[in-house]
Parts: sequence; C-alpha cells; structure tokens
Amino acid sequence: MTKLTFHLLCILFTLSLHSTLSRTFFPTSTGLSSELNVSDSIHKTLSTLSITSPTSHPKTASFDSDLSTSSVLSLQLHSRISVHKSSHQNYESVILSRLARDSLRVNSLQTKLKLAVNGVKKSDLKPLDSQLLSEDLQVPVTSGTSQGSGEYFVRVGIGHPPSQLYMVLDTGSDVNWLQCAPCADCYQQTDPIFEPMASSSYSPVTCDAHDCKSLDVSECRNGTCMYEVSYGDGSYTVGDLVTETVTFTGYNAVQNIAIGCGHVNEGLFVGAAGLIGLGGGPLSFPSQINATSYSYCLVDRDSDSASTLDFNSPIPHDAVTVTAPLLRNKKLETFYYVGLRGLSVAGEMLGVPESLFKLTDEGDAGVIVDSGTAVTRLQTEAYNALRDAFVKRTKDLTATNGVALFDTCYDLSKKKSVQVPTVSFHFSNGGVLDLPAKNYLIPVDSVGTFCLAFAPTSSTLSIIGNVQQQGTRVSYDLENSLIGFSPDKC
Repeated sequence: MTKLTFHLLCILFTLSLHSTLSRTFFPTSTGLSSELNVSDSIHKTLSTLSITSPTSHPKTASFDSDLSTSSVLSLQLHSRISVHKSSHQNYESVILSRLARDSLRVNSLQTKLKLAVNGVKKSDLKPLDSQLLSEDLQVPVTSGTSQGSGEYFVRVGIGHPPSQLYMVLDTGSDVNWLQCAPCADCYQQTDPIFEPMASSSYSPVTCDAHDCKSLDVSECRNGTCMYEVSYGDGSYTVGDLVTETVTFTGYNAVQNIAIGCGHVNEGLFVGAAGLIGLGGGPLSFPSQINATSYSYCLVDRDSDSASTLDFNSPIPHDAVTVTAPLLRNKKLETFYYVGLRGLSVAGEMLGVPESLFKLTDEGDAGVIVDSGTAVTRLQTEAYNALRDAFVKRTKDLTATNGVALFDTCYDLSKKKSVQVPTVSFHFSNGGVLDLPAKNYLIPVDSVGTFCLAFAPTSSTLSIIGNVQQQGTRVSYDLENSLIGFSPDKC
C-alpha cells in the first residue's frame, strides 16, 4: 500500500466516522413520505367504544421508608378512554368532545402564561370564593361536568396503607392534588374518594411551612394551610395542603409529598381522582422527589394499551433517539420549552422565520411540550405555511370539509393505505424528529375522514401536543437541560 493510498483511506475513514456520529446525535430526515395505514386506523375507531377499564391493577404496594430518590421509580400510564368508560355513540362524537376539551386546555395554558408575563404576583391572586374555604364541608358528593379532561392517567398509591387511584398526568402544572372526603363538591371519579382518616401518613401542612408559601393562592385556617388551584378554563380545586406517602409500581414509596386534599372540586377532570403535576415549579412531583429526569410514553389514545411514567430514567443513547435543548422561562418555571428552529414537509423547510419559535427575554412566545394538549398549536403564519405545503403535496387525495378546529381533511374511505408527505420538527441543536403519518393525519370518524392534526393559534405560544407525541418516549433530562424523543420506546 502506498503512502498516498494510506492517507486517502484515513481521510475516508474520518469522513465515515464523522457521518456516523452526525447521524447518531444530529439525525436528518429519513424520508420524504410516510405510509398511513388507513384500514388499521379505521378499525381502531370502531373498537374504541368497546374498550373497558383495565381489569388488572398493580398489587397493593408495601411501605418502604428507606427508598433512595436516585432509584428509578415507575407508575403505570393509561389512556383516558381505557380508564373512563365512554358514553359516546360514535367515534365522531369522541373526537368532537376531545377537541372541545383541548380548546379549553389551550386557553388555560395561554392564560397562565399571560398572567406570568404581565407580572401578576401571588399577592394579587385571591381565592374564588371565601365560602369554599369554610369549615362546613359536610354535604353530599355532587357530580361534576360530563366532559372529563386529562387524556392520560397514572395509577398511583396515596397514603399508608396506599389507596390505588387514577391521577391525570400533567406537564403543564405543578400542584399535586386529589379529591378527599368529606366532599362539599366533587365530580365523578373511577375510584372511591380518598379517606384521609384511613391513612396513618396523612399530615396537614402548617401556614408557615415552605410548601404553603410556595402556593400561588393560599389561606390560613386554624394554623393549617388551605390551597386553591384554578386552571383558567373554569376548573378548580380547593382544600387542605397536606403531606402524604406516594407509592409506585414495584412497592417503592416516597414520604412527605405535599399534595392538595381537595374538598371542593369542579371542572374537567371526570374519571381521575386528581392530578400529578410534572411541571418545573417547586411543588411539582419531580421537584419534590429531587428527580434528575423523568420520561413517559403516551400510548395510542384509542387503545387499552399501557405504558409507564418513569422518574430518574436517563435519555436512551441510541440511533433512533433525537435530543433537543430544554429551555426554561424565567417568568414561568412550570412550562418545559424546547429549542425549535422550524418544520419541514417532505424534507423541505417551511419558509417562516425562526423567530416565530423562539422564547423571548420577556418570557413570551416559544414552544412548549405538553402532555395535556392534544393537537399541536402553531402561530398562524407557521401553521398556514405547514398546511399549504402539505396540501400542495397531497393533490392526489380527495379533499373534504373541515371538522371543528381542523381545516384540512381528506376522504380516504376508498383507500387501504396512502403515502403522505413526512412532517418533521427541526430543533435548534440540529436534531430532526420525523413524525409517523398516524401522528399528524388522524381519523375523525369511522367512515374514512382524516384530518391534519395541527391547528393555528393567535397566541405567540406554540405547543407540541400529545397526538404528535404518541408512541414516542419523551424524556426530560432536568440536570443536562435536554429533551429526548425515542420512537417506539413504549
């Protein structure tokens, strides 16, 4: 071998290694089109209404006071429809109900951000009604609204011995809470109402405690802390702030978790006993257990499949995982922002300025990843560019009328499968996440109508919703400020 040949081989090896490393850490688009299995999607819509609640739950967990918070902790994760039996007559009704809830959810997040950006202080927030904090709570349980929110529930043990309860998974809020007896006003839930008197680990929080002072809205009654959380869509919960033991799958338990014991609860949480807040604030569940990271995988919302919510689980290091910068808003610590520079359709970047996706120094704009929002919201200019690029490349498909907030829909009733242009997120660190077709072209009935599952917003806040996250393990590396997206890791 000549010296020249040797040098050429070295150069080729170096270029090959560089290319391999680039594919590992900065993936590029894998294809210009994606296949949508129309027949399979329609079949799922027909079976959705027959799904029943899970018949097997985690065994009653034992109490472990010596748990190390560095351990991996897991909770079972279920879609809402597998927990709360649907009363809808057809799939179109299911979708319309979801989209109505989704609009309320988005309004709630936008309201929260607007208050934070405008500098509304805790001292400016007042309880909804002082009568809600009265001592006389001995009235019958009443049913809440029939429109239950929360698309994904975790199964968790509360108290000692633990009561197994379904709780809404919510990355967009911090305060953990559940409905408690006695109820002045409680909505319908799948499990029995939590009985504080039956738990030996139940302990009220005092008014001078740090947890009480961390609340946005609180009052003091007989030396104990009363909390209130409202969600901007009319939903609220009011009651005692307490500490309790939380038990995970596998018999692990963590003590002294601050949680709201709600005696007055109204709004969009039907089916769940309460809510687990996964946001970035001091009262959120990850913050309280000092989690270095957490991850979840959102299963198909129209199935009875289960996955897990894991704490202290690192981002997988493999060829399919895409990472992106995890950003924080100084004005609102709850939300998780992702560094996004743009989107592409069929490998071609949309012609919109990157500034549309940037979090500003004033705490405005930016893109958050949210488990509770279903449909991804983009600023109108970005959405219009995405829609137009998608429509341009789907002229061979039969267009049909829009449905609710969807303005781009197709009649695929005569198709078994179709090829559609790939939609991809391009992150600011060079990572590219190609979405599977079923995560952006979704059925809205059982007769073959499919719609592009993105929507415009007049707000400067963009939201990556759970339809786009389905089937992907989303990891939040809180120590290293990264978000990981791992397809097919449920």
